[in-house]
Amino acid sequence: MTGLLPEGFHDRLPPQADTADALEHHVLRTARAYGYERVDPPLAEFAEALGSRLKAGGMEQAVRFVDPVSQRTLAIRPDITAQIGRIAATRMAHHPRPVRLSYAGPVLKLRASELRPERAMRQLGAELIGLDSVAAATEIVRVAVEALQAAGIEGIAIDFTLPDLVDTLAGDALAPEALARLRDRLDGKDAAGVAEIDARYLPLIAAAGPFDAALERLRGIDAGNALASRIDGLAAIAASVEGDVALTLDPTERHGFEYQSWLGFSIFARGVRGEIGRGGTYMVMHETGAEEPAVGFSLYADPVLDAGLGTRTRRRLFLPYGTDPERGRALRAEGWVTVAALTAEDTPEAQLCSHLLGDAGPEAV
Repeated sequence: MTGLLPEGFHDRLPPQADTADALEHHVLRTARAYGYERVDPPLAEFAEALGSRLKAGGMEQAVRFVDPVSQRTLAIRPDITAQIGRIAATRMAHHPRPVRLSYAGPVLKLRASELRPERAMRQLGAELIGLDSVAAATEIVRVAVEALQAAGIEGIAIDFTLPDLVDTLAGDALAPEALARLRDRLDGKDAAGVAEIDARYLPLIAAAGPFDAALERLRGIDAGNALASRIDGLAAIAASVEGDVALTLDPTERHGFEYQSWLGFSIFARGVRGEIGRGGTYMVMHETGAEEPAVGFSLYADPVLDAGLGTRTRRRLFLPYGTDPERGRALRAEGWVTVAALTAEDTPEAQLCSHLLGDAGPEAV
């Protein structure tokens, strides 16, 4: 089979490839309208440098090879966010903060998961480096929602989480080993396991579900007001998109949010299995060892496209054989996609055209 591809790789054919291009265009155009300027980092970097910026365990997914020029190990990026942090902390360290950057490009993972079998994917998103305030997070969430809406994606839902919730509540009351076990068992909604460690954290499992009700339950748990600022901030962020998307809260969810700080969120869409993107607040490391706050989101085009969301229909205008080239130029200037017949026997059906240029102008086929 000469067309066989490695496991986890695939061709994107028309019109899905056009749909992918349109999705990317809408996301980047929306980000640009908010002041996010595009950067384009390379597909591969020195493995040691990339590994220092990837979240915990990220290099386990990196495909590595020896560079024949430098004889050093290179890694193909499994995630672009780390590269955006590097650019902000090095090449753009002089830039006034916050710096707003957007991106789009391919990523490659060493292994796929059962839920997401693709190894080669297209990642796109936006990052705001220099702030992780409520205002900054609100802007990022709004950009993500508006970008997906502009792309025609319907049934958008956001699930919020507070990655440092347990650490904030526990303070110094639990030993590090017990705290790690507690995080894992809360993440897995293991009530019996949580009770074995400290039954006072059991109400956190119930503080999940539709956003408003879950947030009120969380306020009830926070008797000491250790989470007051986080809860108020989360309420403000949610209010900015209320009515546009469905909102839920799972305050102890940590899977995939290991490197986020006070806020994390997952993005879902109707008809898509699993999430289509993630975001949240995190810290960017500088060469000096200093850190600065940041907030951003990443979307993955593949699950959206595989579900057929935002699919572009072909709108192609057939130009009969012998049509004046200037006429075709004028139609393209009007926004038509023209397909010219190259033989007298050519037909609109053969060229998958939706319209035919007739004497009175374009006509539906």
